[in-house]
Amino acid sequence: MNTQMLKGKIVEAGTTQEAIADAIGMNRCTFYRKMKRKGNTFTVEEMNNIVKAIPLSKDEAINIFFRT
Repeated sequence: MNTQMLKGKIVEAGTTQEAIADAIGMNRCTFYRKMKRKGNTFTVEEMNNIVKAIPLSKDEAINIFFRT
């Protein structure tokens, strides 16, 4: 997972990691912890929720979550 690209898309969307964590119903500390671990512990459901919350296009999601 490309956490730097995800962080960039969050900023581009004019929001914050805290707001995304809240939007997907995840504790902010948990969100930060998962990001710190290079996103490797996000579940598919969590990834889908992040895609909807930002929002991301299909290509952006693939580039962030499935390419290194």
